[in-house]
Amino acid sequence: MSAPSIEATDVMVALQPSCRKTAAHALTIVRDGVITGEGPTTKGRIHFSRALDADDAAWCARILTASAVAHQPVSREEVAALFEINEAAAERSDDGRFDDLLAKAVAHHAASMSGLPVPPRNVALSPDTDIESWAPAHAANIDTKVLEWIASQMRGKRRTSHALAAMVATLVGAAALPLVQLPNVFDIGLV
Repeated sequence: MSAPSIEATDVMVALQPSCRKTAAHALTIVRDGVITGEGPTTKGRIHFSRALDADDAAWCARILTASAVAHQPVSREEVAALFEINEAAAERSDDGRFDDLLAKAVAHHAASMSGLPVPPRNVALSPDTDIESWAPAHAANIDTKVLEWIASQMRGKRRTSHALAAMVATLVGAAALPLVQLPNVFDIGLV
């Protein structure tokens, strides 16, 4: 007996978040597709394992900007799932869209967790919106624990987004925090 086939409507329901928790779960489904090259997010197209393409980046953007979460800050769980996708993708063919989305999602999370105002996700995460137009330019107002968590997510990873690394370096540099507060923050792969 074969496994039941996954219908397109089932995929859309599974990947249409109702809250930030289900959005994070939907992002793990995208991650699994990136890792294996198979699954609901790769259905109907050629997809290699450990590859991230424009369709994968588009799935992430759709999930993160779904109407159920559009006016909520990006959660730590969503950002963690994005970091997992980033790490899983050895090959990239998305023209930098995922890196841009990752940097903006991290900035959105960091700012909101620090009590700073953030724009709705569809504005903040849009490829047409410059991150500099809304993201904090100085870490003086960013919670140190949030910066430490971001640095821990980036530390020792084989691949680091240039946009994200530049944003974090700017924040840390602007804060003039002693390196003991953010250990190894500069080993985040500023390649």
